[in-house]
Amino acid sequence: MTFGTRRLTTMAAAAAASLLVLTGCGGSGNEAKDPGAGGETTTVSLMLNWYPYGEHAPFYYGVQEGIFAKHGIDLNISAGQGSTKTAQATGSQQTDFGWADTPAVLSNIDKGVKIKSVGVFLQTTPSAVQVFADSNIHTPADLAGKTIAVSAGDAPTTTFPVYLDKAGVAADQVNQQSLDSAGKMSAMLSGRVDGLIGFAHDQGPTIANKSGREVRYLRYSDEGLSFFSNGLIANQATIESSPELVQAMVDATSEAFAAAVAKPEAAVAAMEGKDPQLPPQEVLLQQWQETIPLLTTPETAGKAPGTNSEADWRATVEVLSSAKLLDKAEAPAKYWESTFTPTSKP
Repeated sequence: MTFGTRRLTTMAAAAAASLLVLTGCGGSGNEAKDPGAGGETTTVSLMLNWYPYGEHAPFYYGVQEGIFAKHGIDLNISAGQGSTKTAQATGSQQTDFGWADTPAVLSNIDKGVKIKSVGVFLQTTPSAVQVFADSNIHTPADLAGKTIAVSAGDAPTTTFPVYLDKAGVAADQVNQQSLDSAGKMSAMLSGRVDGLIGFAHDQGPTIANKSGREVRYLRYSDEGLSFFSNGLIANQATIESSPELVQAMVDATSEAFAAAVAKPEAAVAAMEGKDPQLPPQEVLLQQWQETIPLLTTPETAGKAPGTNSEADWRATVEVLSSAKLLDKAEAPAKYWESTFTPTSKP
């Protein structure tokens, strides 16, 4: 399988140091290319939203099991430093594809970054208030008078007032302390804050592992607030010039996610040794298991991972515009290239 003679972009020198070159089960380039038609593959770069954690297991598992190679892709994975930076790197063609949080993607598109979503995979938001289970915080009403660590400008923080409103809690009753991702976890672990806002499938398992204490999640979705999270993005030029490549990447990613759902332990085992900052295997497994329920909505239940619905897109745009993350609610077509529906079966 080939995608024409166009030479795909390579990672910028600054990102090259963290590039994780993955070559399949046996570790040689020939073995990685074997499943493809004629054994031919195209080297493709993917920048994650953050350093690898359990949510990313399907990519590593898909490489190991030859899924990406079967679709003609020799996938190179690099760590990210936040969805905004990944969106901007994709927009400047420093990477062929990005894996980024939809609110950040939409916000950057509004700012003129030349990218589009080609398929959201985390379709129920993982946003949640995370507290220790042995605390006196059991419901959203218990947040009154408490101090919660947030990260200014990110989607969970921006939509926090909407969550509180749906839960019947006045926003001015909750104290917010703005910290970065590492600072939030440190503050919660040390008891300087009563909890934090973030992704329940990411920070929560890590905090539980480090503290030896169970974590309770007050999920936004439990109050009827949900919106899209992480998914694949591509530069508009790539979409226009190499649609076959984009479709192959969507299909391979969908198949890899389905395979990782079927074999979660094997999927996270494929991540071992791929990054020095990886959490322990038991944390990775919990992170991936917490990710699986986020892969569909009632609109997409039973369909292949990465299948999006127009209704879910409209709902996401509406939520983000009401939270003032977007200036106004516009048609999903501004942000989403709907032609790249996964062709593989779930």
